[in-house]
Amino acid sequence: MLDAIAQALIEHNYLFMASALVAGLVVGSFLNVVIYRLPPILQYGWRKDCAELNEQPFKQKAPPGIAFERSHCPHCQKQLPAWQNIPVFSYLFLRGRCYYCRKPIAFRYPLVESLTGILTGFLAYHFGLGWPFLAASVLVFFLIVIAFIDLDTFLIPDQLSLSLLWLGLFFSLFEVFVTPEQAIIGALAGYLCLWLLFHVFKLLTGKEGMGYGDFKLLAAGGAWLGAEMLIMVLILASVSGLVFAIMQKILKKEEVRIPFGPYLSLGIFLCLIYGNTLLNWYLPV
Repeated sequence: MLDAIAQALIEHNYLFMASALVAGLVVGSFLNVVIYRLPPILQYGWRKDCAELNEQPFKQKAPPGIAFERSHCPHCQKQLPAWQNIPVFSYLFLRGRCYYCRKPIAFRYPLVESLTGILTGFLAYHFGLGWPFLAASVLVFFLIVIAFIDLDTFLIPDQLSLSLLWLGLFFSLFEVFVTPEQAIIGALAGYLCLWLLFHVFKLLTGKEGMGYGDFKLLAAGGAWLGAEMLIMVLILASVSGLVFAIMQKILKKEEVRIPFGPYLSLGIFLCLIYGNTLLNWYLPV
């Protein structure tokens, strides 16, 4: 049965792309939960550990978990039935408002679902059915969560960046994108280059230009793509971040803090798909 389904998906690429898009929409709904709930869970754990370390009472209520807690409206706290959790379509059907309290539903939710679905469908088109598609999809899911959490909190959780790094090393064992040697060197180079840049910038200006989470994210990118591709990741991340900063400055006319994680995530994704083309264009042999 499974062999027949796989054969049908291989023979009918558009069917595979459509299936990947739908699966991506469903995964995107779960990614919204992770983006929304993981930071409070981490903060709760840090506060609890701090209280225990200082031998102080800790009575804060634990936030909802990621896997088993039912979805609810953040305004009226009503639990949402399954039909209100259909990716994108529920938002359109409800016209962007809670069914119970009529408060607006954040546009972030259908945005993440749509982005995940479209990118998963694109990966199906680009790679076809096989290990590269599966590995690339896992990478993209992590990058989406990292980017949006960093936008919200200026924090890249180690649970995400380090897991992504280890997954990159794992997939390198099968040489999906790079060899194990390239992955290890890429991880080391990714961490060290931003670590050195951070300390040089701090020495010259007395300010911290980025966080350690960015070092770990670039190390994860190196584990997936190899050290050679990191120069393009940094160029793409820097250029896109600079363009967005200029646009924000023009529109808001005030100093704004800009997280680097979303732009690193964009650079890693683009290099996964177009890295060799971009590298050959930038550094022609």
